[in-house]
Amino acid sequence: MDLSTRYLGLTLKNPIIPSASPLTRTVDRIQELEDAGAAAVVMPSLFEEQITLESLQLDHYLAYGSESHPEALSYIPEPASFQFDPDTYLETIRKAKESVHIPVIASLNGTSPGGWMGYARLMEEAGADALELNIYYIPTDPLVSGAQVEQMYFDVLREVRQSVKIPIAVKLGPYFSAIAFMARRLAEAGANGLVFFNRFYQPDIDLEKLEVTPDLVLSTSTAMRLPLRWVAILYGRVNADFAITNGVHTHEDVLKATMAGASATQIAAELLEKGPGRIPELLAEITRWMEQHEYHSLAQLRGSMSQKNVADPGAFERANYMRVLQSWRQDPTGCLL
Repeated sequence: MDLSTRYLGLTLKNPIIPSASPLTRTVDRIQELEDAGAAAVVMPSLFEEQITLESLQLDHYLAYGSESHPEALSYIPEPASFQFDPDTYLETIRKAKESVHIPVIASLNGTSPGGWMGYARLMEEAGADALELNIYYIPTDPLVSGAQVEQMYFDVLREVRQSVKIPIAVKLGPYFSAIAFMARRLAEAGANGLVFFNRFYQPDIDLEKLEVTPDLVLSTSTAMRLPLRWVAILYGRVNADFAITNGVHTHEDVLKATMAGASATQIAAELLEKGPGRIPELLAEITRWMEQHEYHSLAQLRGSMSQKNVADPGAFERANYMRVLQSWRQDPTGCLL
């Protein structure tokens, strides 16, 4: 059974990539994931804030909100709260590349063009096989238009693209008014791949301490519906590889993502809960399903259920919305069916 796939120009032995999490933070854990069957790993992000703090260059980023909030400087976390310092991050890449044979994908997280982007080149020099660009930005300024937000993404990507030769994947959020347009423009600006979707973790309020607190809730398979839909819609229409990173837990999730058109699936929550040993289980379950349905390779599956290939393309658009609403009905006792 051929489970191999091509993602970001890299040949992977299967589509399962552990995404950025504590499991990909150290060389020992990356080795454990490789031994379990992972096809590649995405390291946790190196953040713009920690780079600018370390170099004492608080320039463009600090402009966001500082004009209206004098205390804006206090929004930046203390350096000790980050998982890596920049030098340790680069050294981890070097040691990982010496220790494993699977691709190591570095991750850079930021929002504004600036000197922090120079670390993309340093990551490449340290041996990273590819770079995942995680542009995590919440547009809270009422004076900033959607077009300006989109342009910021293009500017960041172009600057990073000019500094490295390795493949770049852009990790997108789901809240753009025109996701298809953004996907096409990002591919034209130099993205080799698109990762659907970034999770914008929502804060909570502690009623006793009267504080806004971070709240991490792990995903479920249901969360994959949104990225699945957009990968299926964009497959064959945008010149980039696709990965789904939100809600992948089961072998069915991996198969569905592949059928929609994804070249890879990134998994975090499932491995955090069940450990790296879950990877060989998933691979065995995928193989078993393919044998039962007489498939010989993932290439046969890829894109087979995308919008361009299904019998009813409207199922991914407004038609699905109307059908779902019409599916609710009551039986004679008044219960919803």
